[in-house]
Amino acid sequence: MNSPLPDLVLEPVIRNALAEDLGTYGDITTRTVIPSDVTYTARLNAREAGVVSGMQIARIAFHLVDPTLKIETLIADGQPCAKGDVLMTIEGSAASILSGERVALNFSGRLTGIATMTASYVAETKGTDCRITCTRKTTPGLRLVEKQAVLHGGGFNHRFSLSDAILIKDNHIAAAGGIAPVLEAVKAQASHMMRVEIEVDTLEQLEQVLEIGGADVVLLDNMDTPTLAKAVAMNAGKLVLEASGNMTLPRVAEVAATGVHYISSGALTHSAKTLDLGLDF
Repeated sequence: MNSPLPDLVLEPVIRNALAEDLGTYGDITTRTVIPSDVTYTARLNAREAGVVSGMQIARIAFHLVDPTLKIETLIADGQPCAKGDVLMTIEGSAASILSGERVALNFSGRLTGIATMTASYVAETKGTDCRITCTRKTTPGLRLVEKQAVLHGGGFNHRFSLSDAILIKDNHIAAAGGIAPVLEAVKAQASHMMRVEIEVDTLEQLEQVLEIGGADVVLLDNMDTPTLAKAVAMNAGKLVLEASGNMTLPRVAEVAATGVHYISSGALTHSAKTLDLGLDF
């Protein structure tokens, strides 16, 4: 799943960002002070260590501004980088490079930050079969690229949208009148191709889910570590278990050791620190 997405899929997101940055009249500063025949070789540098993401996007951004730019990616998406590493070189029109600089850096810094944070979570699961997954707590309009960055960090993707899978949350259960009604509705109406996940807050609710059937995955929400261990024992390998809620980095190792299959964290995409990358002439 770390294979690059087709450029065609990513281009609309990047075009929107370039249109936002270039505005009505384009890069006025560059057009005013940089002669069109000036050429240069710029370097996209890492100013701190991390796991790289967004190089494909940076390349697309520069090429959308100027297809004649010569771009060489030196450290690919999904690979580690050290402080001072050159991630990419861009050769050609100085004006074109300057016009694409901010969008390329905004994407690559943000996405490298997500990949780096994801990798730190994944490292805490070493020695277990537990996987780290993201959520739908993404920046509006940027879900595709942010979830791709999670993959670059060694994590996995949860559903992309409300139409990908049935995920029955506590509010669905409350509105429908309980766990039994929602699961019976799923068994009666859901396609055999549709995966079903249900959220539970207590072991009593988990027991109901196991008795009634109809779910493929159970989201164990905001449970402490001993309770998660009891849930794993109760489940006895029947369903996929996902631990969610307050899954901070210091907790990951102990939660993974309980035997849950997945740990989901919204922090991977909503709280990752942008990694410091720079474009140097």
